[in-house]
Amino acid sequence: MKKFMALAVAAALIPASAVMAQPAPKKAGIEAAGYQWNKMDGKTAEALKLKGDAANGEEEYEVCGACHLPNGAGRPDGTFPQLAGQHATVLTKQMVDIVDGLRDNPTMYPFAKEALKHPQAVADTSAYIETLCIPTDHGKYEGADAATQIAKGKELYEKQCIECHGKNGEGDAKKFYPVIAGQHYKYLLRQMTEIRDGHRRNANPDMVKVIKPYTNEQLVAISAYQSSLKMPGKMCKPKGKK
Repeated sequence: MKKFMALAVAAALIPASAVMAQPAPKKAGIEAAGYQWNKMDGKTAEALKLKGDAANGEEEYEVCGACHLPNGAGRPDGTFPQLAGQHATVLTKQMVDIVDGLRDNPTMYPFAKEALKHPQAVADTSAYIETLCIPTDHGKYEGADAATQIAKGKELYEKQCIECHGKNGEGDAKKFYPVIAGQHYKYLLRQMTEIRDGHRRNANPDMVKVIKPYTNEQLVAISAYQSSLKMPGKMCKPKGKK
């Protein structure tokens, strides 16, 4: 594990020019005939079959904390997502998709590529992240019409999203549906816009069908509602309370 940490730190010090000289591969993904969104093989299957050790994962996570913060809260401006409480299966799948060229994330690519050389470290880190409580003070929709937007988003969510993402945004670890409770509004909005517009190649085809007709206004509303969701038993205690 110490070796992995050293390699990860080294990856963080790679000059931007070097990273740009080795771009991530690009696969067609959702646009390819016969694309299987949840096909688990190769590095994904290798990492998923390993039992993660959260205690070891805490040490491994130190590198990740530079961007996603030590508590896994990410950034309210949506540049880095909230990871705390996310399903280990989802975290592993997304890392592999980035390395395989199914999801564009130039910032994360060198880290994910290095990490996947050590599947056990990936399993440990994901296991640790999954244990973290979900912050309650994440980025939310802050418009003056917040109540109206959330109400509109709730209607859309309960009509077409709840079946996969759950009543409280808990997702489904076995089906690789992510936890969205506690996720930042701006991150949710950006991801759904990219999925709708065909820019996220590892999107679930079923979600693409649902989200394709949504207008920008509808995406704002549903993102506002999703960012208001709280997952019972997983949320951090409000500041000032024990």
